Amino acid sequence: MDTARRSSPDRTNERLALYQQQLAAPLPSSATHTPARQPPTMAARDPITCHVLNTLTGTPAANLPVTLTLLSAPASPSSPVTFHATTNGDGRVAKWTPTSAATTLSVPEILAALPTGDSKTNWAVRFEVGPWYEAQGIESFWPEVEVKFTVKGRGREGVEGWRHYHVPVLLGPWNYSTYRGS
Repeated sequence: MDTARRSSPDRTNERLALYQQQLAAPLPSSATHTPARQPPTMAARDPITCHVLNTLTGTPAANLPVTLTLLSAPASPSSPVTFHATTNGDGRVAKWTPTSAATTLSVPEILAALPTGDSKTNWAVRFEVGPWYEAQGIESFWPEVEVKFTVKGRGREGVEGWRHYHVPVLLGPWNYSTYRGS
């Protein structure tokens, strides 16, 4: 049997022993006090968010006006409840502002007030695409893009099987696509 083959298991065992030593060694005191990165809390984002990417330029769609409307809910008022926002520099909306003074509840409060954990509400998020592209000197086929979807639950992160509702949109002047994000 040749020498290289006999020493290969020895080298493997040596490396394994070295890895075990490194894993068993105590961490330096500075490393043990490093705070862990926490996921965003409900205070940091609403239970419904969106993200828009401009496929024409391959960049986030910053400063795009967006409207979120509650279309139906158990015992909903006769006029729709609407919220507005403008996408940030990363093309995201994390918090919604009520459109009128008549809307006294926030998105999390509306969902929290639902009667059961499996209650459903229908929502629409509308992106004001036409004027946004026009301001950039680009003609758009879409005056607006509206995505309608159903939210199930009361919006409490990690409670009753709740999952955050994120609506990403890939947007171009002649096309768009969307999907359920996370």
